[in-house]
Amino acid sequence: MPIDFHAILPELILGGTIVLVLVADTVLGVRHKWWSMPLSLVGVLAALVAALTLIGEQRTTFGGMFVVDSFALLFKVFFLGVAAIVLMLSLRYFRDGRWYQGEYYFLLLTSFLGCVLMPSSRDLLMLFISLELVSAPGFMIAAFRKTDPRSNEAGIKFFLFGVLSTAVMLYGMSLIYGITGETNLAAIGEALGGTAVTQGAAGASATLLLERGSEALVYAAILFVGAGFAFKVSAVPFQFWAPDTYEGAPVPVAAFLATASKAAGFAGLLQLFFVAFPAQWEVWTPAFAAVSIATMTLGNLVALQQTQIVRLLAYSSIAQAGYMLLPFALVSGNADINDSAFAAAVTYILIYAVMTLGAFGVVIGVARESAGLLISDFAGLIRRAPVLAIAMTVFMVSLAGIPPTGGFWAKFLVFRAAIERGGIGTMLAAVMVVNSVVSLYYYLAVPRAMVFVEPVEERPLASPALVNAVVTVAMVAILVIGFYPELFAYFPSRATLGWP
Repeated sequence: MPIDFHAILPELILGGTIVLVLVADTVLGVRHKWWSMPLSLVGVLAALVAALTLIGEQRTTFGGMFVVDSFALLFKVFFLGVAAIVLMLSLRYFRDGRWYQGEYYFLLLTSFLGCVLMPSSRDLLMLFISLELVSAPGFMIAAFRKTDPRSNEAGIKFFLFGVLSTAVMLYGMSLIYGITGETNLAAIGEALGGTAVTQGAAGASATLLLERGSEALVYAAILFVGAGFAFKVSAVPFQFWAPDTYEGAPVPVAAFLATASKAAGFAGLLQLFFVAFPAQWEVWTPAFAAVSIATMTLGNLVALQQTQIVRLLAYSSIAQAGYMLLPFALVSGNADINDSAFAAAVTYILIYAVMTLGAFGVVIGVARESAGLLISDFAGLIRRAPVLAIAMTVFMVSLAGIPPTGGFWAKFLVFRAAIERGGIGTMLAAVMVVNSVVSLYYYLAVPRAMVFVEPVEERPLASPALVNAVVTVAMVAILVIGFYPELFAYFPSRATLGWP
């Protein structure tokens, strides 16, 4: 089987960078360990350039297990961009803390390798490998502050819930394979849709099983697989790990988990339910509707009670996952509505990542002087660090969905798709609006503290230059999307996986 090395070039470069970082860490002195970050950044940028060379290409390799198309390329560029941002946010944080910098960058890049693989994985085995490549290093970097009991708690909770969800998901995948005799997502979709062409004994047995009424087993398998991915995106009732893990992990790691790791889970969900399980939409859309409502409602209600900024962002992340799950509940037999829902989901995922990364960037800037990271620690920030305070206000307003920000258009596209769907879509749109109104209270509490509360310290806040640069770029991006949404909307609408 010939291998298309151009198709996997970004992954090859990122994998080579991981090895170089590991080797460099063994030869660098203690005072020069931080050089692992520039080396990692160069590798990520090189992988990004390699991904850009694939624009307009449609490539398949490893027997159809790995596909490069518009959907995969959009997410690859997105993940590599997030990787560069997280690396820049990590430099001073880990250098000042004198933690294990080489090991951290090695593990972080390994997780991002899984992220980059995920959107090209069109096979159950590839999906599983990609997802675990994202998660396994995450267990370790979440517990990277070894002397901090909260960090140890973060790692162990993430690990235990992660292992359980992996077992459930893998069991569901094994059932799918047992029923269809296939691991390729497109072939599974054909078999479960009753359109499979008999190709050998496996294909014949798969068709025969479905004809004999094994629908209940198929539905159970879809439930198990969906539950495994629900953990990855911190959807109710699998969200318990997220707040404690985010709070106990180093802040750059929390930023990674809230954005790239979550987006990787959604990339997998989109491929599974739009390629492998579309024929069963009447069964799984009500489940997505219930999970979406529960996730956004619980996330927003519990966030109202938070006084610590990372926990607030953690529950915000849970609520936002509810909004991102809503388009899955809109799927129907209408291809136009499905395309609209798919594009809305992709758009929301990408915009959410920008505003959440920016918010965590501000938190990292404040963390150098306020280890507790209470919301009260942001008091008077407009006087001490005007750029950070203005940017944080933009991010909070955007997360709340207030115009003219990118977050408004993300919610608007989901809302429009829900109204176009009608029926259950109208009800979901109403729930989304109510939850968005509720979220205003805790999102605007942060700008209120920064602007209207007197600071405890009057001296300027010393924030790292790289952090300030990342935060500024993210703020500008959110405002540009808010004022000129058509510049951004072009890409998600064309990154479609198709629909039978």
